[in-house]
Amino acid sequence: MEQVDVLLGLQWGDEGKGKIVDVLTPSYDIIARFQGGPNAGHTLEFEGEKYILRSIPSGIFQGDKINVIGNGVVLDPILFAEEARALSRSGHDLRKRLVISRKAHLILPTHRMIDAAQEAAKGGAKIGTTGKGIGPTYTDKVSRTGLRVGDIHSDFLRKYQEAKERHLTLLRAYQYPTEGLEALEAQWMDAIKYLEEFTFIDSEEYINDALRSSRRVLAEGAQGSLLDIDFGSYPFVTSSNTVCAGCCTGLGVAPRQIGEVYGIFKAYCTRVGSGPFPTELFDETGEQLCSLGHEFGSVTGRRRRCGWLDLVALRYTVMLNGVSRLIMMKSDVLDSFATIRVCTDYEIDGKKTRNFPYELTDAVRPVYTELKGWQCDTTKLTSAAEFPQELKDYIAFVEREIGVPITIISVGPDRDQTITLHPELLPQTH
Repeated sequence: MEQVDVLLGLQWGDEGKGKIVDVLTPSYDIIARFQGGPNAGHTLEFEGEKYILRSIPSGIFQGDKINVIGNGVVLDPILFAEEARALSRSGHDLRKRLVISRKAHLILPTHRMIDAAQEAAKGGAKIGTTGKGIGPTYTDKVSRTGLRVGDIHSDFLRKYQEAKERHLTLLRAYQYPTEGLEALEAQWMDAIKYLEEFTFIDSEEYINDALRSSRRVLAEGAQGSLLDIDFGSYPFVTSSNTVCAGCCTGLGVAPRQIGEVYGIFKAYCTRVGSGPFPTELFDETGEQLCSLGHEFGSVTGRRRRCGWLDLVALRYTVMLNGVSRLIMMKSDVLDSFATIRVCTDYEIDGKKTRNFPYELTDAVRPVYTELKGWQCDTTKLTSAAEFPQELKDYIAFVEREIGVPITIISVGPDRDQTITLHPELLPQTH
């Protein structure tokens, strides 16, 4: 019986998971998303084209693979239809290669409005939500009043109207305007019809049957581990479990079925939206990282906040996820820096610690180690043997601090700009 390998982000999201899923997909039979919603923007570039995936797993571009939207995902039919139709127009037929869990929850038009109303009510304490209705959808899921994909074939209109009325009552309490709901609702119902063209499955049965049949499964996470609802920088987090354990509940696999865990991180740190960020840079260096890294959200377009690599946070998320393989993205963004800083410890109330605190506040001060930069163009390199010594030193430093091998380095956005350091630690293509 095969195990499920898991690939997830170790920072605040936007690590480049989509590209790496695409790179690893030839070694797997099934790619499955296990949590999150259309706030996840996975960008892939190859053959001169750029694609942004929000709900559809990043293995969709490899023609012979099955892609699963798992029960832990929340799905917006409108955004799904837009995404799927755009991919179909580009020559990627999804109907035979994409299946959807009946237990995945649906984002309703009124969920978006509730999201906006709740964020507006927070005033200056805004979390920085994407406004796509994801939090309210997970709220309905937990309060046992949500609508699921399987409900489309089971007394759907009655269930929808009941949910809508509950939401309108809440929106009236917020005194939030509902103009435009009728048009949005019509668009949503049209998208529901499009959604019915796809195959709905019991994903827990499907995944476990696949494992018993010795088929390889790669579980794809959304967002980053520091946005986990339980272990992230609360309350500035997402509404689902983004850590490896979320794969078990988001796909219906037992903990003993988890195999390798790939943890993705950038060679520096970024964050979108509000919330604490100990290594954030507010100077020219921060601007340079943003500019060189093209650090703008692929879904929202928002500018990402940038800072040096935070090893305290990285150690914490490696521990939480049981990471066995590290993947470092965007090392090329650091190509021009003479000196590179890495946060190895925090200082809190005058005391140094290597532990991630209960709450990140302004009292947390990063303690840095300085490393020499490589100051050369690495984007055209094709093997680790070509790496400048300073880049090798940077990689070795991170590996020593974290205690997990770095198996892949990304030196550019294209599929081909991916260099393997330890091929023996990666799955073989079959």
